[in-house]
Amino acid sequence: MSNALPTPALPAPAPGLSVGRSLLFLIVAGFAWGTAGAAGSLVYRISDLGALSLSFWRCVGGLALLLGALALRGRRSPAPAEPLRRRLLRILGTGVGLTVFQSAYFAAVEATGLAVGTVVTLGAGPVLIALGARITMGERLGAGGLVAVTGALTGLGVLVLGGEGATVRPAGIAYALLAAAGYAGITLLTRWLGRSGGGGDPMATTAWAFAVGAVLLLPLAAGQGLLPHTAEPARVFWLLVYVAAVPTALAYALYFAGAAVVRAATVSVIMLLEPVSAAVIAVALLGERLTAATVLGTLLLLAAVLGLAVAEARPQRAER
Repeated sequence: MSNALPTPALPAPAPGLSVGRSLLFLIVAGFAWGTAGAAGSLVYRISDLGALSLSFWRCVGGLALLLGALALRGRRSPAPAEPLRRRLLRILGTGVGLTVFQSAYFAAVEATGLAVGTVVTLGAGPVLIALGARITMGERLGAGGLVAVTGALTGLGVLVLGGEGATVRPAGIAYALLAAAGYAGITLLTRWLGRSGGGGDPMATTAWAFAVGAVLLLPLAAGQGLLPHTAEPARVFWLLVYVAAVPTALAYALYFAGAAVVRAATVSVIMLLEPVSAAVIAVALLGERLTAATVLGTLLLLAAVLGLAVAEARPQRAER
């Protein structure tokens, strides 16, 4: 969504899918999502394709591949009937949230770099979710949640105020926070709908979300320029194919399978691989430079997300 898209009522685990294999699926998905921004950065370097156009092609490519996966999967046992109004809310809400999330994320990567854009998006996302759940659904933060929120805000402040201008740009931080808000909106909608029953087939919901995103982005991407001007059209094409195939269709499929078996708190921790892998790629392959303030802010944000995951795991252990 970054890229870890929260999904309604995950399907039953595949027969014979072990916890170990599920963890492997989630690890691969986390690393794959961490490469989406890197591929976008490379597209920006060799073409004039903008963030909205890149997001549009990701939606189109992801939709095509997910439709193919759904066709190959075949028909499943019919799910309980879902009211039309609820289904439309789930599809449109997820589609709009996904559009804001990934478009703003690619804009953040373009404006302030892969490492900072990814860390701020995925660090602020869980914090906004925790605060939003408290405001809209009365979910209790608890002491651990308050500490995590405070740590995340501190980390964000260090990134914004302590980063050098060439490394951390306010516009990029603003785009990353907008992306985090889109991510949080999807999650809160999912939780709210989940309180009154299942949320449909998550893979089909994601396919619909990409369809909504493609429709919403088409006029904006057309104004920005759908086709890039580049001296390396083949390289741009294969980068777009990669974005649609690996960190989109493949990563979501693995995420659905793994998250159906592994506890939610464990999933949250494993998904920290996404910003970590993105930061490593940014420094090792893209030549981005991390200042001491950037590293400190990154560590504080990641520690905050880890703290939220631990706080979530405690009630689950108490229920056993």
